[in-house]
Amino acid sequence: MESAINAMEDSMAQPEKSATHAAGTASNGGTNLVNLGPRDVLQGRLEIQGDLKVAGNVEGELKATGDVTVDATAAVQASIEGANVSVRGQVTGNVTARRRLTLGGSGRLNGDVKVNRLTVEDGATLNGNVTMSSEKG
Repeated sequence: MESAINAMEDSMAQPEKSATHAAGTASNGGTNLVNLGPRDVLQGRLEIQGDLKVAGNVEGELKATGDVTVDATAAVQASIEGANVSVRGQVTGNVTARRRLTLGGSGRLNGDVKVNRLTVEDGATLNGNVTMSSEKG
């Protein structure tokens, strides 16, 4: 009976893992997707070719060719650069979003931002200067 339960748990977990992997590669054209979990800590500079999702603590500099997502559990003291940047956690540092910066309802951003488009949801805070430029190749 125990092996049947383990097999059932494995079969339930496996599709979720493969679906996540397939969605990650399909949505970003097969480029990297780097996840920093809630217990992960990064001190320094991270520059990646692809998307970045941060749920832990970061100090330094983050730069991605793809999108950067800062989860509600994240505490970031770093400059951030990405195509689309989404902030739901705490960010202290300057942000450059080549396309769009989205501040979610739980997002707190203290720093200057350079964006093409800006979305600020109800409850989010932004303390800093905003520089907007038109989208041109």
